[in-house]
Order: sequence, then C-alpha cells, then structure tokens
Amino acid sequence: MGSPSVPPYRWCIPWQRLLLTASLLTFWNPPTTAQLTIESRPFNVTEGKEVLLLAHNLPQNLLGYIWYKGERVDANGRIGSHVIGNQQTTPGPAHSGRETIYSNASLLIQNVTQNDTGSYTLQAIKEDLVNEEATGQFRVYVELPKPYIISNNSNPVEDKDAVTLTCEPETQDTTYLWWINNQSLPVSPRLELSSDNRTLTLLNVPRNDTAFYECETQNPVSVRRSDAVTLNVLSELPKPYITSNNSNPVEDKDAVTLTCGSEAQDPTYLWWVNGQSLLVSPRLQLSNGNRTLTLLNVTRNDTGRYECGIQDSVSAKRSSPVTLNVLYGPDTPIISPPDLSYNSGANLNLSCHADSNPSPQYSWLINGTLQQHTKVLFISKITSNNNGAYACFVSNLDTGRNNSIVKNISVSSGSSAPGNSGLSARATVGIIIGVLVGVALI
Repeated sequence: MGSPSVPPYRWCIPWQRLLLTASLLTFWNPPTTAQLTIESRPFNVTEGKEVLLLAHNLPQNLLGYIWYKGERVDANGRIGSHVIGNQQTTPGPAHSGRETIYSNASLLIQNVTQNDTGSYTLQAIKEDLVNEEATGQFRVYVELPKPYIISNNSNPVEDKDAVTLTCEPETQDTTYLWWINNQSLPVSPRLELSSDNRTLTLLNVPRNDTAFYECETQNPVSVRRSDAVTLNVLSELPKPYITSNNSNPVEDKDAVTLTCGSEAQDPTYLWWVNGQSLLVSPRLQLSNGNRTLTLLNVTRNDTGRYECGIQDSVSAKRSSPVTLNVLYGPDTPIISPPDLSYNSGANLNLSCHADSNPSPQYSWLINGTLQQHTKVLFISKITSNNNGAYACFVSNLDTGRNNSIVKNISVSSGSSAPGNSGLSARATVGIIIGVLVGVALI
C-alpha cells in the first residue's frame, strides 16, 4: 500500500483532541452522497444475548469515531472513542464493560439487559474536520418461559358453572393467544377474553366440552406454548321419580313398596315423609342401596307425602311428592248426643260418626227396622212409641269393612201406661248382623 497522503502526525492525535475536534465541528455537517447509517443485528435482542451495531457507508479519511448512548452527542453518554491512527480505544463514562468498539466502527454489546434498550449514536471524525453522525436502536426482550394454565374450577357442572382459564405468568410486552383442540379460538358467545387476552372465560360449559385448551405467549424474540388442559365437566343429577306398587293400601292388610327411579350412576338415596327425614321403624325396610322403601302392614299414620332424593359430590335432586292414601275403617261409630232419656213431645236428633277413609256409608235401624241411609236421624215430637234400640250401621266398600253401635232410647210419656220398650240390645245386634250379611252379599 502507498503512503498516506496526509502527514503522519494527523493519524496519531490523542483521543482528547479527537473529542475536542468532534465538539468544535458538530454544528458544521454538510450533506454527503452516501449517508452514514447504523444497522442493528438483531433489532430485537433476547436478554442475555449480544447485539452488533454495524456502521454502513463510513466516510473516507477518518481520524476516528465515538459511540454514545442515546439519540444525541452527550459527554455523559459517551461509551468510548477509537483513534484510527494508533488504534487506541478509550472507554467513556457510559461504558459498562460489556461494550467492544471494532476498527470498522461497529459496536458490540454483550449480555444485554432490558436497560440497554434504546438508541445509540455514532459520531465519525474525518480528516477534513467534518463530522458525520448516525443513530441506530434496538430493543431487548426477555426470553419467555413456558406458560401454564390455571383454572378456577377444574370440575365444572354442565350448563351451570363458568370456568376461568388464566395464562401464567404475566409478563410485559407479551401477546397472549389461545388454542382449542390445536385450532385458533373460534368466535362464540360462550367464550369471553379479557382485554389483554390473558384470561379466557367459558360460560355455562356443556357436558360435551371435552376439548383441550392451550395458551401461547409471544414477544419479538420467543414463542412458547403451554401444556394442554382439559375440563372434567360433571353432569348435574337428573330429577328422580317414585313408583309405587299400591297407592291406596288397606290398613293392617297391605304392604307398600316405593321405588326411587333415577338415571344417575350410583347416587346416594334419601327419603322424606311429609318433609321430614325418614324415621327408623321396624315396619319400614330399606333395600337395594336405600333405593327401595317398603312399608309393612300400613297404618293410617303412614298416610302422607313421600319424596326420594339423590345426591353425589356435584349436586342433589329431590323427586316430586307421591301421596300414599291409606284406606281404613270404619272404626266403631259414636252416636251423639249421649243422652238416653227424652221427654215425650221433644225432638230426637241423633248424629252418627265413624272414622273411615273414605267416608263410610251410614244406615239407621230402629228396633231392627231399617229407617234411612243418612248420617243424621231426626224424629219430631217423639212419644213413648219411639222407645227402643237405635242402631247406627257404617260400612266402607273400599276396605270391605263395617261396624255398628246400638243406643237404647227411652221416652217418658207422663202417664203410668207402659210404652213400647222395643227390642233388646242383644236382639238388635242380631238384626244388625243379618243386615251386614245382606250388605256383604249385595
């Protein structure tokens, strides 16, 4: 190579004089045909990696160059200067020990941090004492960790619960995406995204939601995707129902079997009578995993509303009530009022009542003669001729049972003449038995 066309001493100026020259000539910078530019390789840098600020279109006949942190020439932001003549590089106040200035004016920064993000300015000092400046920049991003999904409810109940999926961790300058069965998130009124897309809410999850969900995080230097998460959608129990082998049993005769029907798999069965939990009784038998309730020799006290319930770890449901109508009676009737003696000319008004379900049929006999089929017997202005045995006969066609009672009524005539004493109670009972037999044969 030929000798330099300028005196050698101009290539050996110290860096202090280079700085002075740069400062004096900063304001005089005529345009050039090839503009000095800075290229960042890469522009987006992963934290902990390195970046090279490469100078393009360097002017000829350079004395040296200076790198600054920032968009302008500032002594406090000086990273370092390089004198070409003696290849001397001198660090500045902004030098961190991670910067290297090469002879081609490029600047290498190693082990970058997010604080390194920003602009860097190169000032080129030429022999003609004309400065050229160019600014480049880069951005530093963390390398994203593998994300993971957290759920507020891993076992939602179908068509009832909402599920919130959150993509963790939360990092700055990060784009969040969601995938369902490896497909981009579809548009659906059942899916809601938060403003930053980090949270996905699923409304009223259906039973058939067997999809797997993934979240993805992106920034300019990395893309990471989470492991898949699936939902264990639990089915809410269907409403049970009760079947009965006999809805109208006869007291002290029939047994009743109530069965709780359900399509659920192995639920727990419960029973209620008239809204109260089932009481322990030797007449009550539970079987088939409490699904079946048997009432032995039902009594009238068993009448009421029966309900069965099913439950599991998710929900509980109760059946509609089934009414058990126990048929009974008639019990021994009662004639009122209890009076046995009356004065001649009084009105006789007798009423008969017997407990029975359904209500019994009533018949009256006076001295063995059938009078009427009513509950009340009324005779006005009785005389001694109305003395006798008054019998109330009751029958229940549904139970096939009947009963009776006899009451001897005496009427005082006010004279000593004997009246009609009527039949004895024993004779009347015999007549009633005959009537009962006759009714049974009808």
